[in-house]
This record gives sequence, structure tokens and C-alpha cells, in this order.
Amino acid sequence: MDLCRRFGVRRLELIGSAATDAFDPSRSDLDFLVEFLPEQELGPWLRHYFAFQTELAQLFGRSVDLVMAEAAKNPYFRRELERTRTLLYAA
Repeated sequence: MDLCRRFGVRRLELIGSAATDAFDPSRSDLDFLVEFLPEQELGPWLRHYFAFQTELAQLFGRSVDLVMAEAAKNPYFRRELERTRTLLYAA
């Protein structure tokens, strides 16, 4: 995926309802688990992160939530991640 290469994404996974039969295309947003390459500079105020989020929203035509892999520490959330994660891109 060119978008991932352009933004220095190491790994992008679809998570949550969009990765299950519970997805409602009329009202659901898309949730992604993202891991950037170690050398990727996210910039002041995570400008790079938000630019990637905006590009994904434009690509899919709906709201997008990005979760950085290293920020997912809650054990209940991690369990849900493991249950629904679907790999979309890996560098």
C-alpha cells in the first residue's frame, strides 16, 4: 500500500467491528492498529500521525481511529485486539 510506504508505516491492522461481522457500513468508523518504522519521525504534536489518519479517512470515505501498537496496554483492550486484528500491510 503506497500510503503506508509514504508515511513510514511498518504494520497496519484493521481492528474492532470492521474486522468482524458486526460492522455496520452505514454508521461505523474504521479502527486501525498502526506501528511506524523505528526511524519514522512523527513530528511535533504527532503531525505525521494525524496526516496519516486524515489520508486513511479520505481513502475510505469515513471516520478513522488510529491506535499506536505501543499504546495498547489495557489487558481487556489487548484481548479485543487479539480477537479482531486483521493484517493489511507489513513492511
